[in-house]
Amino acid sequence: MSLARDALLAASRNRWLADQMMRRAFARRAVKRFMPGETVTDALGAAATLAAGRIGAVITQLGENLTSLAEAEAVRDHYLGVFNLIKGRGLASQPSVKPSQLGLDLSFEACLSNLETLAAKAGADGSLLWIDMEDSSYVDRTLDLFRKLRAKHERVGLALQAYLYRTPKDLESLLPLKPIVRLVKGAYAEAAEVAHPKKSDVDAAYLALGRTLLGAAANGGGPPIFGTHDLRLVSRLTSAAAELGVTDGGYEIHMLYGIRPADQRALVAAGRTVRVLISYGSAWFPWYMRRLAERPANVWFVMKSLLA
Repeated sequence: MSLARDALLAASRNRWLADQMMRRAFARRAVKRFMPGETVTDALGAAATLAAGRIGAVITQLGENLTSLAEAEAVRDHYLGVFNLIKGRGLASQPSVKPSQLGLDLSFEACLSNLETLAAKAGADGSLLWIDMEDSSYVDRTLDLFRKLRAKHERVGLALQAYLYRTPKDLESLLPLKPIVRLVKGAYAEAAEVAHPKKSDVDAAYLALGRTLLGAAANGGGPPIFGTHDLRLVSRLTSAAAELGVTDGGYEIHMLYGIRPADQRALVAAGRTVRVLISYGSAWFPWYMRRLAERPANVWFVMKSLLA
């Protein structure tokens, strides 16, 4: 892991720094490039703009650990409203939630109940509820939540992180459920005993997992979702899809808002299905630092955008 990535991930956990930076106008200008605004209205406005270019969206409210179950219920109710707003606007957008936002640190059963309410709403609306994966300490509980949800609801997807050593076995255990999996590289600070420290090893793990998902899809499994901005990986996986007979539309490519927008449009023009993850909310600093840590060269990109 590079020193720059270490520093950015450390910054993401520093509450004093977060408080200071979120008050600064220049920091807000920097994050604007990757987040259209702090409200769900801002996010859905960006989703509508993307929809005009045949790009779908995944919508998520920033914020993680809570201190009371009442807060978790408020988050649940917020997302119920998000489903209604999406349906009312006729958008191809899907909400994505973190279990910690819905009370996982406080009560597994309460979190499951909140997720079941949202999963039922997704099914009724013909949408999809995404369950995000947080750091490695949450994996077992999140997998348990997902399995319990899938026993009752089909329209639920799960993010898995390629950099964790355990993910191949986790994926193998889930395949009988024919899950919808969004494969990402991983953006949390993890020990070398838990996650691949080298980018080349993460890339190799991602490719292998992606091929496993495509192989499952070719045999009637759920559609693979590739959450990456690595165009070399995208190219290799689209070639693998063609070899396995998984046609365009049988998998999706997900990217973050504001990153590689021209490439997103090019992929759509080439017949790929693309969605963009749009984040909103006031708790943007930890998320923003983790996004920069995924590719520290983005720090220079941000600095140039501020001076432009």
